[in-house]
Amino acid sequence: MVNFMQKLDKLYSLSKLSPLLYQAIKEFVLREGKRVRPTLFVTGYLGFAKKIAPQLYTSALSIELLHDFMLVHDDIIDKSDTRRGKPSLHKLFDNHLSGQKEGKFDGKDLAIVAGDVMYAMGLNAFLSIRENPVRKERAMRKLIEAAIYTGCGEFIELIYGLKDIDKITKEDIYKIYDYKTANYTFASPLAIGAILGGASESETKKLFQYGIYLGRAFQIKDDILGMFGDEKKIGKSTLTDLQESKKTILIWYAYKHCNKKSQMIIKKILSKDNANLGDLEKIREIITHSGAIDFARKEVSFSLKEAQDIIASSKIKPLYRAFLKSYSQEILSL
Repeated sequence: MVNFMQKLDKLYSLSKLSPLLYQAIKEFVLREGKRVRPTLFVTGYLGFAKKIAPQLYTSALSIELLHDFMLVHDDIIDKSDTRRGKPSLHKLFDNHLSGQKEGKFDGKDLAIVAGDVMYAMGLNAFLSIRENPVRKERAMRKLIEAAIYTGCGEFIELIYGLKDIDKITKEDIYKIYDYKTANYTFASPLAIGAILGGASESETKKLFQYGIYLGRAFQIKDDILGMFGDEKKIGKSTLTDLQESKKTILIWYAYKHCNKKSQMIIKKILSKDNANLGDLEKIREIITHSGAIDFARKEVSFSLKEAQDIIASSKIKPLYRAFLKSYSQEILSL
């Protein structure tokens, strides 16, 4: 990523056009993270390619830059001041603007523009690979599709946020998980890489479906960590999901399997503009007593088994099938 940022700067003179914009983007995209998306992109490619195309690893950065772009906009929507244990991008810009003459814009406005620049950087990165033009176009369409569906997932989640918890179904929640998380974090990176590597349409579909199940399991795990995890390790407040009134699978199951009094407590907390630590403790207690954690873990195990059954029948090279098996177990360990 460092080399790519330097290449872009040389090509577009970003640091000269705006040192603030360039340094802010550079700092944000270089923050420590799992880098799941480029890892799966490369795995999908190497699992089918006969040889490694030049600039493969630069192209793999495209899906991570797409992710960063979405994080910037998500943080604005969610009014989150932190990301990966550091200030969110709009907060960084707010800090820069503090003490200066008051303008008609703030850090959120600047961050929206910076996010748009990151999206363009992602497209630039993807085009770097020197691969078969037909496969490259198909893979590019898959990348665009991932961006479209992820945006739809975010939109649906916001709209569902207006609905009462008793009007939300398990299928509604998994629709959000599949489109907002599973598609562009797991399914699309694998499929894009496989398309570039020459995989058949049927094999690409298998990898994509594998990624959907894996991503669903990952999101459920993230729900558990988001509610009960260590804030220092997860890089965000455990209040985040409550403050955003997210209908996670944990809260949905707890609501469906608790008494009327607890249901009223859940509804009241989800309707608050700013949930506090006391609310978090109440929700945690209801979730624990309802059996929601055990249910969520069983859902993770089920989704992981479905994923493993799919990958077992794939024609991906044995080395990369083995890697996917061990990698999925690593990122889903609870």
